[in-house]
Amino acid sequence: MQAQKEAPSDLQCKDKFLLQSVVASPGTTPKDITPEMFTKEEGRVVEECKLRVLYVSPPRPPSPLAEGSDEGSSPKTTAMENGNLNGSEVTGMFVDSHENSPEVRSLISKLTEEKAAAIQQGSKLRQELLLLRHDGNNNGGGVSIMFVIIIGLLGAVLGYLVKRT
Repeated sequence: MQAQKEAPSDLQCKDKFLLQSVVASPGTTPKDITPEMFTKEEGRVVEECKLRVLYVSPPRPPSPLAEGSDEGSSPKTTAMENGNLNGSEVTGMFVDSHENSPEVRSLISKLTEEKAAAIQQGSKLRQELLLLRHDGNNNGGGVSIMFVIIIGLLGAVLGYLVKRT
């Protein structure tokens, strides 16, 4: 792969690495490893794992606390060392470590504005849906209940009159 000269402005990347592993016989040396070993054939188990590439900005300079100090360690650092991070923790760590960056601040404000606009649009759509449902109930099937009752009464009266004559 060729390294990019600079990271994309939105820090988004579609690149991935494919890691493959295969069981090698005892005594196999690095010289014995060939691409054919990683072909999926009957009797050969090839494990695969895809790793997505993530761009991150350079870390902040180290804190003035001594490296061996327990005061400087946080749950996030411990989780990172153990490899137990989920996406929101990574995002939070990224924002925490870059909160003074003008790019991050402008991105956060842009996303906040978009979120507010989406919430407002959702609210408007809900109001329109309620109005449409209300109008639909008033104009429902095209024939009101009152009309059916009047026709029924007229039919009963006409039937009574016809029967008498």
